[in-house]
Amino acid sequence: MREINSGSIRDKIAQMVVEANITVDKSITDSFEKNLIAETNPLAKEILVQLIENYKVAREENLPICQDTGCVAVFVEMGQDAHITGGNIGDMINEGVRIGYRDGYLRKSMVSDPLMRQNTGDNTPAIIHYEIVPGDKLKITVMPKGAGCENMCRIAMLKPTQGIDAVKKFVLDTVFEAGPNPCPPLFIGVGIGGSFEKSAYLAKKALILPFYEHSPLPHIAQLEDDLLKSINELDIGPQGMGGKTTALGIRVLTYPTHIASLPVAVNISCHALRFQTAEF
Repeated sequence: MREINSGSIRDKIAQMVVEANITVDKSITDSFEKNLIAETNPLAKEILVQLIENYKVAREENLPICQDTGCVAVFVEMGQDAHITGGNIGDMINEGVRIGYRDGYLRKSMVSDPLMRQNTGDNTPAIIHYEIVPGDKLKITVMPKGAGCENMCRIAMLKPTQGIDAVKKFVLDTVFEAGPNPCPPLFIGVGIGGSFEKSAYLAKKALILPFYEHSPLPHIAQLEDDLLKSINELDIGPQGMGGKTTALGIRVLTYPTHIASLPVAVNISCHALRFQTAEF
C-alpha cells in the first residue's frame, strides 16, 4: 500500500487550476497553426491569428485565456493500492480549487443552488469523477470549462436500429444548432454507449484525450475522421464568421450498452480547451 499525503494533492490542484486557465497545451496551438495554413476565408484566418495572439499574451502576462474561468471538472484515477493520508481526497481537491481561484484572481462562477443562484464565492464545488484503476498511483486531471460551450452540449437516447447514420446526424445537428455560441473553433467529445449518464461522462472525458491521435478502434477512428470533415463543411467557422475551421478536433469514446439502447452524448469545448494533469 502506497501512501499519498492529501496536502500534496491540495497544493498541486491549486497550482493546476491557475496554470490551466492561463496556458493551453502545445498540441492546441499546433492545431491552430495547422488550420491557419489550410483556412481560405480571410476573416476566418484573421480570427485564428487573433486567438493565437490571445494565447501568447495570456501566457506572457499571466492572465486568463478567457474571462469565463469555468466550472472545474476533475478526473481522478485512483490506484487501488494507493492510500490517501491526512484528509479526504474530495475535500482536498475542493480546497485546492478554492486556493487556486483565490490566489490566481480567477473569476468565481459557481452558485450554491441552481435555482436560488447565490455565488459560493470560491468557485467550489468542483465536479469530481472518480475511477478506481490497478496499481498504486494517483492521476488527476483538472479541466476548467466555461458555460458558453457547456450549455451547447446535448444527449440523445437513439434507437439501436437507427445505427451510425443517426449518430452522425445527431452530432452534426448539435454543432449546427450551437452555431457561434460555444466560441468556435471547437474541440468536440462524443460518448456512445453505456447508459444515459455514462455517455455524458464519456463525452466530457473524451475532451482530455490527445486530439492528434485517433481511437484504437478502426471503425471509431473512421467515425472521428468522418465527423470532423462533415463538421468543417458546415461553414460556421471561427467565432461563427464562416470558413472551414469550425472544429479543430473530435474524439469519440464508447462503452458497452443495453441491447435496446444507443445513448449518444456530445460535449463541446470552445477554442480554449484548458486542462492540466498530474501524477502522484
